[in-house]
Amino acid sequence: MPRLTSLIKLGVLAALALQLNSCAPSKSYYLLTPEGPAPSGGGQGIGVGPVSIAAYLDRPNLVFREGSNRFAIAESHRWAGDLEDNVSSVLAANLGRRLSTGNVRTYPWADDSGLRYQISVDIRQLHGTADGDAFIEAAWRVYSLPDRRMVSSKSWSGTEALQADGYDELAAAESRLLARLAAEIASSL
Repeated sequence: MPRLTSLIKLGVLAALALQLNSCAPSKSYYLLTPEGPAPSGGGQGIGVGPVSIAAYLDRPNLVFREGSNRFAIAESHRWAGDLEDNVSSVLAANLGRRLSTGNVRTYPWADDSGLRYQISVDIRQLHGTADGDAFIEAAWRVYSLPDRRMVSSKSWSGTEALQADGYDELAAAESRLLARLAAEIASSL
């Protein structure tokens, strides 16, 4: 009889755990996307990176600014991978399209051979706002290779209106901001 009571308790606990797990909000995962694929083949060699992101963004969750000094972390809405890597690959594809080159690499690369420029990027802010926008603030430095001489250093910020409510649109608006950032960087080359 004690064994039967233990099995019943174990079954009740397992059922309760399953029920509590089903009550937890499901998680959604997002990726930033480029305007389209980078051109294939050769062209001017561009190295993108390193790309750094602000510490408040260095998390798996999407971030939303609620007030001038208050942010919300979207617990159930997460990046589908490392945000820094995602930003690097999106910028590389967008720069390849803007500069008509398929010879774009993301940091770290094995060696500088075949590269004409290196572009390092600091993403200082990238989040949604209470006004229904996505916001970015970034700085970049362009170095000529192989001499590693700085060619330009600039900052840029931009706002992109969300075309609908929701985190899907926030990721899409942030992707559009990265396309605009790539256009600014390309114009400085």
